[in-house]
Amino acid sequence: MDIRPYEIAVPPAELDDLTDRLARTRWPADLTPGWERGTPVSYARRLAEHWRTGFDWRAQEQRLNRMPQFLADVDGQPVHGLHVRSSHEHATPLLLCHGYPASFVEFAALAPALADPTDGPAFHVVVPSIPGFGFSTPLTGHGWDLVRTAGAFDRIMQTLGYERYAVVGGDVGAGISEQLCLDAGDRVIASLVTTDPGAIATAYTPPTDHLTDEEKSRHESLKAARAEDFGYLQLQTTRPLSVAYGLTDSPVMQLTWIVEKLREWTDPERELPEDAVDLDDLLTLVSVAWFGRGGDGGANLLYEAAHASMAWGRTHDRPQGMVAFGEEPLMRRILDRDGHLAFWAQHPRGGHFPAMERPDELAGDIRRFLAAVPVG
Repeated sequence: MDIRPYEIAVPPAELDDLTDRLARTRWPADLTPGWERGTPVSYARRLAEHWRTGFDWRAQEQRLNRMPQFLADVDGQPVHGLHVRSSHEHATPLLLCHGYPASFVEFAALAPALADPTDGPAFHVVVPSIPGFGFSTPLTGHGWDLVRTAGAFDRIMQTLGYERYAVVGGDVGAGISEQLCLDAGDRVIASLVTTDPGAIATAYTPPTDHLTDEEKSRHESLKAARAEDFGYLQLQTTRPLSVAYGLTDSPVMQLTWIVEKLREWTDPERELPEDAVDLDDLLTLVSVAWFGRGGDGGANLLYEAAHASMAWGRTHDRPQGMVAFGEEPLMRRILDRDGHLAFWAQHPRGGHFPAMERPDELAGDIRRFLAAVPVG
């Protein structure tokens, strides 16, 4: 596998093009002040104007470039990522797997903190972007489902010199983590999954026959509250190309597409996305998706995952833990019903993007979990 150093350098013409497109946006009618029909126009206009005139991409580019990066060629597909080695030679290798609709940027603040902490265990941190996300673009072909992505990440870890490693992931990153446990076997030291109440309000929720009637009623309420949140999923798992045109051609569509998910999935106690996630981090995430032209890749991953053949019934013996963010007692009742997990932690605040929302708490849980797992 060809892996070479990489540095982000968005051409000036790309920045000028973004500024021009934002200035020439054709806006829909501003009829709805709330979020029930999507990102409100008034909010989108304010955020887009800040992206155009108040956001310093070059400063964020320099921040990201302070972390060593790589670009791998995996079967003709570019895979970009961070590779932050610890100053501690015997640090544990750690693979961080992002979710939808993020990229390596999701872990940009967490990676250096894990590599060289002020105390506690240290890690050699690798953060690849899923093919089609971030700068793991362009997507060069179909078939990049979770199984193939997990295989690519395993090959990258081995090529970087890490024969054994731990893995952390949330959302689709949790699926990649699980697949690595199944396919990479003993090369995976342990797997830690992050979750939030949305994980028990989908069609993929584990069995709930053990719940009391009162708990079942609450669970149904949770699912009903999320029912109208899945339009993005229905579209991208059936017609990903239809939405890819807009995400590739319109920066405001890319912005509002991501921001809506941040509003829906972050800490419900926070009114606006930038109340839950730092505004510069939010716009850096969106900018990387825009400059990498990753909108169609994100849509295609969901299509591939929905149409992949599943190998039901496979099990593994890798130690697993889970960290839940959000005040919802049913999460453990459903996700760890028999107490099989080697580690469980729950925090009342936070949501779907804990590495961006609650990085200190997540870092502490990673250290505690992996400190208790035998590395040898």
